[in-house]
Amino acid sequence: MTKIRATLIGTAILAALIASSAPGFAQGTPEQRSACTGDAFKYCSAHIPSVSAVTACMKANYSKLSDACKASAPK
Repeated sequence: MTKIRATLIGTAILAALIASSAPGFAQGTPEQRSACTGDAFKYCSAHIPSVSAVTACMKANYSKLSDACKASAPK
């Protein structure tokens, strides 16, 4: 069960970062992962483990994302 949860968390973090970053920056910084993980679970957990679906969900919910997640997105 722990391995499944870790995989889901990793997928959500990766998807959140892909949604808010340039292609070469997909893994993001620890700060970005920290800032966006909660939003990924809050708004897009139904789409896990599909990275493309979580990415689309994060983009669709951009206006709802926390200020910290929005601020951590690359400029």
